[in-house]
Amino acid sequence: MILATEIDALLLEYEGRLAGVDEVGRGPLAGDVVAAAVVLDPLRPIVGLKDSKKLSAKRREELSGLIKERALAWSVARSSVAEIDQINILQASLLAMHRAVEALAQVPDFVLVDGNRLPQWSFASRAVVKGDDRVAAIAAASILAKVQRDSELVSLEARYPGYGFARHKGYPTAAHLAALRELGVTPVHRRSFAPVKNLLAEALAE
Repeated sequence: MILATEIDALLLEYEGRLAGVDEVGRGPLAGDVVAAAVVLDPLRPIVGLKDSKKLSAKRREELSGLIKERALAWSVARSSVAEIDQINILQASLLAMHRAVEALAQVPDFVLVDGNRLPQWSFASRAVVKGDDRVAAIAAASILAKVQRDSELVSLEARYPGYGFARHKGYPTAAHLAALRELGVTPVHRRSFAPVKNLLAEALAE
């Protein structure tokens, strides 16, 4: 596990040239997995950056606007539902993070990635467990990714009424599972995930 002193040394050495990366949406039964990468500007600090899950939706929206305005570079990328089903959610998450870093307008000299796995890439990088609470740039990435993904799931509410996407954002809540049983599987559901896979198997067996 990377130590706090190591993180501080990297932030000092690569100030303004270090990207933080995070993804959102590994657990849901529906929707893409979304990743973001951010290079913060040390001359334009943003107060209040932390794990997006610990912020209200309103505060995430506010911070998202500030990040896009003040960061030296930022990007949002994804892996699709089809890719998740084809290569599994872990590999799809790593692919989305890889795409996010590749899409940055400024090529980073170092990358800090939330979690304990790194994508296969040529960037100098370290994985940081609980990085969205330990590194501001990773927290910024988590905020951008969550705001983007949540907005997409809200828009799915209109396309697929009755599933409650605007409320549960695709996560396997009791209401979502009940809607799946009643209304069936949509094109935005991940067929490789057990609850969806089992429903499809039951339908075939009838």
